[in-house]
Amino acid sequence: MAATADNFTTPNERAISGAMALATHVVFFVLLVFSVTWQKRQPEAMVVDLWNNLPPVAAPKAEPAPEVKPEPTPPKPEPKPRVEAKPVPKAEPKPVPKAEPKPTIKPDIALKEKKEKERKAAEQQLAEKKKREQEEALRKLAAQQQAKEAEAKRQAAREQEEGLKKLAAQQAAAQSRVVDEYKRRIAERIKRFIIEPPNLQGNPEVEMDVVLLPGGEVLGVKTRRASTMSAWDNAVERAIIKAQPLPLPPDPAMFKDFRELNLKFRPKE
Repeated sequence: MAATADNFTTPNERAISGAMALATHVVFFVLLVFSVTWQKRQPEAMVVDLWNNLPPVAAPKAEPAPEVKPEPTPPKPEPKPRVEAKPVPKAEPKPVPKAEPKPTIKPDIALKEKKEKERKAAEQQLAEKKKREQEEALRKLAAQQQAKEAEAKRQAAREQEEGLKKLAAQQAAAQSRVVDEYKRRIAERIKRFIIEPPNLQGNPEVEMDVVLLPGGEVLGVKTRRASTMSAWDNAVERAIIKAQPLPLPPDPAMFKDFRELNLKFRPKE
């Protein structure tokens, strides 16, 4: 279809042209009213002389009928120059942007990206491997440390046990020396009270079991193994009774070693 002028005018231009047309019609209407009013005006006042005696009336001459002038037509308003509306360029619809196709990756770029991915993957694997190795090394170090600590504890326990054993042995040795020392003192005290029988021949040995009280008193005497001379055996038994209280160590805990004594006596010792 052919495009009309309205298609190229804007709303403002159409409003202006409408206003001008309206103004033209108003002016035309005003001029029309004015011309009609001007035709209907009253004629000017005329002076009339009054006469007492009227002159003879002359026969009226036939006057030509007044020429009726046509009413002046109001001047036509000069047509305003038509303002040609400038064609407004028709707004063309904006083209819908087409989805641009993804640029095809060139083979060399794709190869570089692949190599970069492989490099990153290799670096990550290497980092994870190093991390695992470090964790494994830390676990081994911790295990070694624990083993060292356990071994140190065992060594300390062994040393402590050995020290206790040594101390116990030393104490036992010292106690044994004390026991031997006091057994010797007891035997010497008893020997001071032995009265050897006359005509004693040889060197007979008698073995006695003696039961003591904590104060050193003799609770009982018994011959375990008699000698070949009963006189010597009786003399030793009488001496044990006379020698009480027998000497004991001052430590009461050691009395257990002197509760039951086994004593041997010979005349020539």
